[in-house]
Amino acid sequence: MSHRVNRLAAALVLAGCANLAHAAGFALIEQNASGLGNAYAGQAAAATDASTIFFNPAGMTYLPDRQGVAAGHLIKPQAEFTGTVTPAIGGGNGGDAGGLALVPNAYFAFRLTPDVHLGVGMNAPFGLKTEYDATWKGRTQAVKSELKTINLNPSIAWKASESLSLGAGVSIQYAEATLTNSAGGAGLATVKGDDYGWGYNLGALWQASEATRIGLAYRSEVEQTLAGDVGFSTVASLDGPVNAGITLPDSASLSLFHKLSPKWDLLADVTWTGWSDFKELRIVRNSGAVLAVTPENWDDSYRYSLGANYHLNDKLTLRGGFAFDETPVSDASRTARIPDEDRTWIAFGAQYRLSRQSAINVGYAHLFVKDARINKTEDSYLPPQPNPPTPVTLSGTYKASVDILSAQLTLNF
Repeated sequence: MSHRVNRLAAALVLAGCANLAHAAGFALIEQNASGLGNAYAGQAAAATDASTIFFNPAGMTYLPDRQGVAAGHLIKPQAEFTGTVTPAIGGGNGGDAGGLALVPNAYFAFRLTPDVHLGVGMNAPFGLKTEYDATWKGRTQAVKSELKTINLNPSIAWKASESLSLGAGVSIQYAEATLTNSAGGAGLATVKGDDYGWGYNLGALWQASEATRIGLAYRSEVEQTLAGDVGFSTVASLDGPVNAGITLPDSASLSLFHKLSPKWDLLADVTWTGWSDFKELRIVRNSGAVLAVTPENWDDSYRYSLGANYHLNDKLTLRGGFAFDETPVSDASRTARIPDEDRTWIAFGAQYRLSRQSAINVGYAHLFVKDARINKTEDSYLPPQPNPPTPVTLSGTYKASVDILSAQLTLNF
């Protein structure tokens, strides 16, 4: 049964619910509503509001003396499987594996001296939720996956010269995950675990000309060791503590903001994410016994985006954007928990200035997800035995899409 615990713990760490929804793998790029309308193009250079703490802390030098931002995102992924399982164990195709989620963010930035700004952000850089019907044909590989993170990000920015700003921050990150699936004769298997980790982010912002800014930003890896328990609903003797070390990936962004005219802004971005850290996943019991080593073999991925703003008048700005987001998951590595594929973003949004001190931002994006092929074999414990393991192969296609609706309030003090 230890091999089965390995599969469960692996899925705990890589809970693939989020990768149906947004940035590469299971990252969340929805860190403000002001950038959603541009498909998050140019966010390391735009310095639109205090959410720059996440995208490029150097951008705080372009903000008013004190500013607060609160945003919320309704994210609805849809993912429907069609295919077969061998050997046949009955059940349907699982229904819509996507679920509606609310992702919040909040930021506050203030000027400490004429050239130094401080700020803090709270957000969720990874996670979402997916759930299949409990009796679907792939239930031995996945039923429910849920991953939640909370990230606290205190930051500092320094205006080094009239054209150059530098920034840095620390990330204190909490992760919590829950996984369930059918373990055959052992009943419903549930894994829960959590941990804290920390990392950092760096940024530079260059005012190349009066109309052009170029931003470069980096977010470090965050190491986590999710510690928790595995439990089986009908064979309690198999329960016990487990842990799995994982390194959440680093990323780097190069962004452009260019004012074409008093009415038009152009934004562009390329972001690299280091998902190739997922070479293997080593699972151990708290006793130190190694359960197994699971190959992952993910690849680094890139995200490309282009956006524009149109300043209709002093109060209203309209936004649009397009992005292409590569998957880090190859066809050979795809699982029912991580049915990820390339995504194409189409987005639009608006900002309305209520007064000199306040503004509302709204945005909407639709993600067209490429059909994902799966042909995954995993050992499962089917009745009447729980031993020896029975290889179960899930083969078919996922059809998926994502809708994102965001709103944000910005206040200057």
